[in-house]
Amino acid sequence: MAEPATDTILVLNGPNLNMLGTREPEKYGHATLADVEALCRDTAASFGLKADCRQSNREGELIDFIHEAHARKMKGIIVNAGGYSHTSIALHDALLAVQIPTVEVHVTNIHARESFRHHSYTARAAFASLCGFGIEGYRLAIQGLAAKLAIKPKA
Repeated sequence: MAEPATDTILVLNGPNLNMLGTREPEKYGHATLADVEALCRDTAASFGLKADCRQSNREGELIDFIHEAHARKMKGIIVNAGGYSHTSIALHDALLAVQIPTVEVHVTNIHARESFRHHSYTARAAFASLCGFGIEGYRLAIQGLAAKLAIKPKA
């Protein structure tokens, strides 16, 4: 079993998010996944936390990462499940099963896009959902998670 990571949050990115920066920049902007991960690590560090950033295009691997977060006693999850947000009951069930405080984030405003994107299964398993802030949504999600966990910024 992996070492406990009680000062760690999982930042989980789903399918096609590895293409940030080049995929439809008019919708998703020019920031890359590496930019997102750096932003998350910096924001988490400001609260004395570590961000374990993972990305996969495979649903089962995303579920395995969620289960690992539980096994390692991670404090929280930030999830952008990409297209799986709208289709994956399995991700929804995994998030509910681990009972780790979760914030869903989307780079674009899913409610202003195609109707099939308006419903999110992962949102139903999260205590909060952010969309439409670009990659800044990740920073807001971590700040909100820290507030939920009553973790104050480090001086």
